Amino acid sequence: QVQLVESGGGLVQAGGSLRLSCVASGRTFSNYVMGWFRQAPGKEREFVAAITRSDGRTYYADSVKGRFTISRDNAKNTVYLQMSSLKPEDTAVYYCAADLAIVVRTTGTEYDYWGQGTQVTVSS
Repeated sequence: QVQLVESGGGLVQAGGSLRLSCVASGRTFSNYVMGWFRQAPGKEREFVAAITRSDGRTYYADSVKGRFTISRDNAKNTVYLQMSSLKPEDTAVYYCAADLAIVVRTTGTEYDYWGQGTQVTVSS
């Protein structure tokens, strides 16, 4: 089992920044590809970003490329999502997820463990 706890969400004006954190416990963190997903009201959950287990390769949805940065610190069992130039359409509950896989996958159903989510609200 892996437990994931997100933090760092909140209310921010358009153009602002937030940094989300997700702390993992329970199993060897570096064995997992880590991803961030989000779900806005009335919409399906969507992929945001992911990072490989140890070499730090990153993958982004087109909608956030150039504005969001995913990173991880395996010594701290933590994955981050730095969000900049936020837009109202970024408003959603953001979830981190862990995937016991070698390759990065962008489909949420492939991920094994999920956090409880943190709300991000961007006002116009």
